[in-house]
Formats: sequence, C-alpha cells, structure tokens
Amino acid sequence: MFKPHLAGCALALIFVASNMVAAQTQPGNGSQTIASPADSQPANAPALQERHPRYRVMPSDILDISFPLSPEINKTVTVQPDGFITLANVGSLYIEGQTTPEIAATLKQAYAKVLHDPIIDVDLTNFQAPQFTVTGQVGKPGRYDLRVDTTVSEAIAVAGGFLPTAKSQVFLLHRVSTDWVEVKKLSISRIEHGKDVKEDVHLQPGDMVFVPEKFISKFRQYIPYGTAVGFNPSPVLF
Repeated sequence: MFKPHLAGCALALIFVASNMVAAQTQPGNGSQTIASPADSQPANAPALQERHPRYRVMPSDILDISFPLSPEINKTVTVQPDGFITLANVGSLYIEGQTTPEIAATLKQAYAKVLHDPIIDVDLTNFQAPQFTVTGQVGKPGRYDLRVDTTVSEAIAVAGGFLPTAKSQVFLLHRVSTDWVEVKKLSISRIEHGKDVKEDVHLQPGDMVFVPEKFISKFRQYIPYGTAVGFNPSPVLF
C-alpha cells in the first residue's frame, strides 16, 4: 500500500481507499480550493469530512436481489473479484463501487429490456467491515476496523500512540471523489490541550492518518487518487 523512503529514502504512500463519498467537485490543475456545494444545500449542513456516506459495494459482498412481481427470478449474488454480478436474462453487470440504490437503478435499466416497468429491491446482506489506516511514526502502524465513531486522535491511540520520533503534526487523507483525495493537516498537540477540538475529525471508511517524522511545511490540499504522496527532505508534501 505504501513504501517508506524518507530523508534520503523518501516516504511514499499510496492512499488505498474503499467505499468513499461521491464527488462534490473537482479542483483544477494546481488548485488549492474546492467549489462550493449547491446553493440549495442548508447553511448548517455538516462539512464534507463529517458526512456519513452510503456504503459502496466491493468484491465478495453478498446481495439479495428480489423482484416482487417476478419472484421466480429472485437471486442472491456475490460480487465477483472483477466487480461484476451475473443475473438471469441480462448477463453480467458491473456494480462495484455503487450504493444499493444505485445498483437498483442499474438493474432496472438492464431489466427494462425484458420486463415492463420492473420493480427491483436490493439488500446488502454481507459486506466488508469499514476500515481506516494509520501509518508513520506510531507504535503499531496498520489497518484497523472502524467499528465505532473514531476521531483522528483516537485512531492514533489505537495504533499505539506517537513514537518519540513523531511530530505532533498529523495529516489526514480522505477521498472526496473517484479522482481526488483531500489532505488535511491537524495539530494534535493543540487538540490535546483543548484547543481547536473541532479539528479532531471523525474518520470515515478508507481514511488514512499519517504521522511524519519531519515537520512538513508545504503540502497540496488535493492530490489525484491512486498517486504517490512524496515526503522529501525539504520536507514538502506534494
């Protein structure tokens, strides 16, 4: 997922996320800002990183697909490793990364060719537990199940706390669309002293917490999903 190379061997992280929020906006080249949400959104709507997005299916998830008007074609399916499911009369359909309402819409479109105004229900009966990752200068870096509401500071504690080499500066990587990852810098020392406690962000599935060894003064707020995040001796996050 990531390979270290810091100060002579720079640290590279590949942010692997699953089941993230749908895109609200996409920053342009070199952009450090993200477009405002739709004007119809309430003024008191939660910030993007505080939302709880719908689960997006992954390989090995199990779905119950039922047709109330045609129960003879009801079926329980497992999402294949390539993201497809196979159903009677319509063949293979790619549904990885979709929510259950989106899957229902995909199926209705496919079955409209063989059924008149099909009614289809989709239930997720077995799925992968949501997870988060903590890496860098912590006692037990790795991936952990996100079983309860967990903040960044709590995630660091779960991962064994700071090593003596750690900085109190922490970076949270959060996927905001299919193409972009948001990088947010947090000062855990201020949070621990009761300051800026609202910045102790609640994690979402797939989030990554990175604790650097060297202070990082410059970083890009948005990076393309699936690209390396390099930490060079400057150090600069780019």
